[in-house]
Amino acid sequence: MMRSMLIISRQGPWSGPSAREALDIALAGGAFELPLGLLFLDDGVFQLAAAQQPAAIEQKNLSANLQALPMFGVDTLYACARSLDERGLDAGSLALPVDVLGEDELRALLNRFDHVITL
Repeated sequence: MMRSMLIISRQGPWSGPSAREALDIALAGGAFELPLGLLFLDDGVFQLAAAQQPAAIEQKNLSANLQALPMFGVDTLYACARSLDERGLDAGSLALPVDVLGEDELRALLNRFDHVITL
């Protein structure tokens, strides 16, 4: 029986390698049809902001990896409502559709998965 995994991405898109590593794990897991979820928490929600311009700071764009997630079977993305609010982001204006979760829903989500990886 396959074990499920939740990947929690807590870092901004260009604050270090963690954001890209979280996406790489999700894409690899999806390629092997591993049941997984991807939760954007804290500064990780900035990865979902639309119209990012990483070239201005000489970084690679993560949006191609984000857009590829559904092709690899990662269909449902989650974002923390509090994290979005604290950073002035509106769920309706994000680059990808996400399920926005409150505190109780986050706890329930964490309990649904066998393994949790936080990056």
